[in-house]
Amino acid sequence: MLVRQLFDAQTFTFTYIVADNFGSEAIIIDPVDSKVEQYMKLLKELNLKLKYVFDTHVHADHITAAGKLRELTDCITLLGAGTNAKCVSKVVKDGEKIHVGTLEFTVLETPGHTQDSYCLYTPKMVFTGDTLFVRGTGRTDFQAGNPVDQYNSIVNKLFSLPEETLVYPGHDYNGNTRSSIWEEKNFNPRLAGKSVAEFKEIMDNLNLPNPKLMDVAVPANLACGLI
Repeated sequence: MLVRQLFDAQTFTFTYIVADNFGSEAIIIDPVDSKVEQYMKLLKELNLKLKYVFDTHVHADHITAAGKLRELTDCITLLGAGTNAKCVSKVVKDGEKIHVGTLEFTVLETPGHTQDSYCLYTPKMVFTGDTLFVRGTGRTDFQAGNPVDQYNSIVNKLFSLPEETLVYPGHDYNGNTRSSIWEEKNFNPRLAGKSVAEFKEIMDNLNLPNPKLMDVAVPANLACGLI
């Protein structure tokens, strides 16, 4: 299996190119518009045919490259069914299967960071977007976020995955690249041993500033990055 983890230093965003092998179909998860040239170069070098672009939610901190990649490759753009974006090729629902070459991904609806947050699971790995980070979580104070929903999405859904499942987050601000379900269940300071009330108290008092690009990124991403 081929997994390439790419990092945008300006927005601390991880983008993933996933395929079953060289010369096969691929999916790109959470692409950043300023990195299109890098993605296209890597797809060419690895002889990959881009089948899908999947945004885990409508981002507020960067502009997606989904629309540009669709124009360049004729790929299918995907967002979860809770989205307000009308530009995507297809919306996907909880439990839906996505096939990329020989790989099968299961769509997991995980609201909380936003109302349209979704993760992608394939055996041994899960791409968690802004729902679950390495020793952290995405914030829940804008875009219809809800800490109770996020707690339930993580504890009742993601933490029910096999403990050896690798966690590939949508962002990292501390130099981490990946984790595992077992690690986050046991060592995530917002979640390990915490009740839903305790988690809500933590999330309600983060007092974080809005992302710098929020006023630009959200409307742009509702148009798949093409404005």
